[in-house]
Amino acid sequence: MGAVFQSLGRTVVAGIVLLVIIIVLVGLSTGSWIHVDHAWGTFFMRWLHILSGVMWIGLLWYFNFVQTPSMPKIPDEQKPAVTKVILPEAMFWFRYAALSTVITGLLLATMNNYIGQALSLSRPFHPIGIGMWLALIMAFNVWFIIWPNQKKIIGIVPADADQKKVAARYGLFASRFNTLASIPMLYCMAAQSHGGF
Repeated sequence: MGAVFQSLGRTVVAGIVLLVIIIVLVGLSTGSWIHVDHAWGTFFMRWLHILSGVMWIGLLWYFNFVQTPSMPKIPDEQKPAVTKVILPEAMFWFRYAALSTVITGLLLATMNNYIGQALSLSRPFHPIGIGMWLALIMAFNVWFIIWPNQKKIIGIVPADADQKKVAARYGLFASRFNTLASIPMLYCMAAQSHGGF
C-alpha cells in the first residue's frame, strides 16, 4: 500500500479504481447500474468540471492564502527553491486547471442547452451566466496577465530586477482580483441549481 502513496500517478489511478469499486458496489446493492446516456454524460461532464475547478481555485487560494504571504518570511537564500522549483510546477497545474474548468463548463452548458441564455444573462440562467463570465475573465487573467508576468519572475523570460518587480505587482493584482472574483463566481455557480437567488 505504501507504494501507492509514493507516486502521485499511482495515487490518482488508485483513486479511480476506488471510484469504480464504489460504483460497482452501489450497483450491486441497489440493482441500479449506470446507463450511459445523455443524462449520465452531462453528469460526468459536471464531475470533470468540478474536479478541474477544485484544482484551479484550490491553487489560486494556495497562492493567495499561503505562498504569497509566506514569501517575506522565507530567508533570501531559500526563496529560489520556491520560485525555481515549486512555482513553475504549481503554475503548470494552475493554468491547465483553469483551461480545463472553462472548457468543461462551456461543454456542460452546451450539453444542457443553456449556453446562449447563460452567456447573454437571460433569465432563468442569469446566475450561472454571471458565474461563467466571472470565470472567463479569471481564466483570461491566468493566461494573459498572471502567466506572462510569472514567466519573468521564474526566469523563463529574461527580465532585470526592476522588470521583475513590475511583473510581481501586475501578477499579484491579477491574482488578487481572481481571488476576489472567485467568491461571487462560486456562489453564482451553486446558486443556479440550489436556489441562491
